[in-house]
Amino acid sequence: MAESVYKVIELVGTSPKSWEDAAKTAVETASKKLKDLRVAEITKLDLKIEKGMLVSYRARVSLSFKYQKGD
Repeated sequence: MAESVYKVIELVGTSPKSWEDAAKTAVETASKKLKDLRVAEITKLDLKIEKGMLVSYRARVSLSFKYQKGD
């Protein structure tokens, strides 16, 4: 088996519906530009509040992908 190197980035996805949708948004958006996504770890969940009202769910995601020469 060949040796591999993976890069980890942190993203924040948002959604007006749920934390699950917020995480999904982060991963799906990243997948449009990054190749060989491997693992997504939810590291933090929080809410955005304006004028005392919940406006969005936020999910902080650590996302790993295979590091290619030239990245």
